[in-house]
Amino acid sequence: MHRRRWTIAFLLGMGVLVNYFDRVNLTVSHDALCGEFRISDVTFGFLLGAYNWTYALCQLPSGLLLDRFGVRRVGIVSTLLWSVASFAAALSRGIASFFAARFLLGVGEAPTFPANAKAIGYWFPSHERSLATSLFDGAAKFSSAIGVPLIGLMLLHIGWRLSFAATGVISFLYFLMFFAIYRDPQTRLPLNCETATELATPKHRVSLGYLLHRRKVIGLALGFGSYNYIFYLLLTWLPVYLSRALHIDLAHSFMYTGVPWLVATAADLVVGGWLVDALIRRGWNADRVRRVVLVCGTAMGLGILGAAHAHTPAQALFWISVSIGGLSAAAPVGWSIPSLIAPGDSVGSVGGIMNLSNQISGIAAPVITGYLVSGRQSFAAAFFVAAAYLVVGIAAYIFLLGEIRPIPLPPQHA
Repeated sequence: MHRRRWTIAFLLGMGVLVNYFDRVNLTVSHDALCGEFRISDVTFGFLLGAYNWTYALCQLPSGLLLDRFGVRRVGIVSTLLWSVASFAAALSRGIASFFAARFLLGVGEAPTFPANAKAIGYWFPSHERSLATSLFDGAAKFSSAIGVPLIGLMLLHIGWRLSFAATGVISFLYFLMFFAIYRDPQTRLPLNCETATELATPKHRVSLGYLLHRRKVIGLALGFGSYNYIFYLLLTWLPVYLSRALHIDLAHSFMYTGVPWLVATAADLVVGGWLVDALIRRGWNADRVRRVVLVCGTAMGLGILGAAHAHTPAQALFWISVSIGGLSAAAPVGWSIPSLIAPGDSVGSVGGIMNLSNQISGIAAPVITGYLVSGRQSFAAAFFVAAAYLVVGIAAYIFLLGEIRPIPLPPQHA
């Protein structure tokens, strides 16, 4: 069963890796799409955020569906949908059909992170959840590290349409793999004592209204939303920033983009995953360990201000690596929190609320950056806006989220 659990964790990580291939594909296609569809940076900013519009709208319904039907059934439908969306993008004949393909991609990928958080809660005891979570969260960073240069080179050699078709093939192969391997655990399975007890305990579905009024849920949503703003700013605009602000040719900007994401992957797995679980297993206070990594890692994200004044590629990559590395160390802790604070059987709903905030940031970051870059011909203002939001997120973690412990059930369930 130990081997089965970690097989599930690696499967979820592979799904996120494929997820982000679909997302970075658009980022590296900036020049090709602007040339073919004759669109401006502002329009491209809206196109970058289009995926997040439907992704955000589907977060709360996804959480409810996950709590009702489980990870397997929802996951099968979602993985098939995002495969279709990638092929649809490759066949687009105009900007309207391309927008439609991105909207469909958002619908298909919407359940991914709440589903993963719920699956980790199903399969892993609390002292193993940070490392298990870091496998799928770190995959988001590793996908950018290898996806931007690989897809960028593919784009330069075979064109943007075939690069989108290639990600469609990879997505469909993952759909087949998920269908064949993933199962939701049942209480009859010989899980560890902690997880078996949790699964056997009668659960209550808690209303979204009750969750939306809890300070811990609001604090988690604000804090993680600030993280995701910087994450999406860098995910969508980093190659353009390196090319335009630092005058690096497009091929080299694709290669340099991988450096901060490799740092982020290492920080995610080593600090946010392995170190947190190791300290908790050795008897350190679990709440204190998680909160220190969460707050300090998020504070390191303010390194984005250093990139605002960078004049060389080395300076820019250093400060961006500090920023995304710190945020990535905090991310697995953040994604393990829904299963640690959710009352009753509401992990999917708490994860959906958290990811709704994330995707509002995912919508805003590329659009606001597009306006600021177009109007000011500089990325400095965009980086300052991201840092200001991050300060709000750090305060939310400290004063609203507070101690990481389960939220009490409503009086009618208690």
